[in-house]
Amino acid sequence: MRFCFIIEKEYRNNPMPRVVADQLVQWGNIVDLLEPQETVVCLSDMHFKGYDAYVLKTVAGGPGLSILEAAEAAGIATINNVRAIRLVRNKAVAATYAHAHGLPMPLTYFVTHLDLLKQVPLEIYPLVVKPNNGSSCRDIYRVNSPADLDALVIAKKNENFFLAQRYVENRGFDIKVYVIGREVYAVAKKSPLHGNITEKLIPLTPEMHKLALDTGRIFGLDIYGIDLVESPQGLVMLDINDFPSFGYVPGAVRRVAEYILHAVERVESKNSVRFGHRKRHRQTTLKKMLQIVR
Repeated sequence: MRFCFIIEKEYRNNPMPRVVADQLVQWGNIVDLLEPQETVVCLSDMHFKGYDAYVLKTVAGGPGLSILEAAEAAGIATINNVRAIRLVRNKAVAATYAHAHGLPMPLTYFVTHLDLLKQVPLEIYPLVVKPNNGSSCRDIYRVNSPADLDALVIAKKNENFFLAQRYVENRGFDIKVYVIGREVYAVAKKSPLHGNITEKLIPLTPEMHKLALDTGRIFGLDIYGIDLVESPQGLVMLDINDFPSFGYVPGAVRRVAEYILHAVERVESKNSVRFGHRKRHRQTTLKKMLQIVR
């Protein structure tokens, strides 16, 4: 099989997803790495390049998503699908969509600039304030009362829009739940609002498992992570990420690479129904590849 991995400059020196690309190459696949900030991309012949799938680990507002969307428009499989990525990359949209579908996310306000935080009702405090397009737990602040708003001078330099969410009492650490298809893993992670902890794999509860899979089904994600906290009222979801790092997940590289092959097989099976024999030779190749992996 042949894949195109879109590597945005923020992930140029990160292991993920390059290690997954290396694993696919070791299994006999062809993988091209595309850095959109470094090379021109011809869109006119994208459907002739012969890629079975495009894979993207993106940042909010990065150019890779446009390329992925172009590939999807040309009928090429993508990991994850573009609609799912767009739903989670805009945190305001993700929060609204989660609330509309009954997922447990904190009460959330959208503010275009930090001075508007003064309009948030006093009973909602303490607040957690974060940029709408943030990532990697950066620029996240706790505001205990309106009197503390002036302390956000660093955040005021940020030109992004913001979310203000009700702070949820918790055990002092975040839980990162990673999902690869239907495989689910839970990891205790340091919270940006609390002290250091020993990050490690922790037992997955039935509640975590259900919430993780429900989130994937609702948002249409294949490879993703969700950030949770355990509150006195139960689990609360803080964030959703497409294609996370999968830190501490055993055999993550092999598991993600296998899932990508299965995801392409699934897309090709659907396309074979629509397009007939033109897709059958790809299905045969995929089945042989999956037999090698097993």
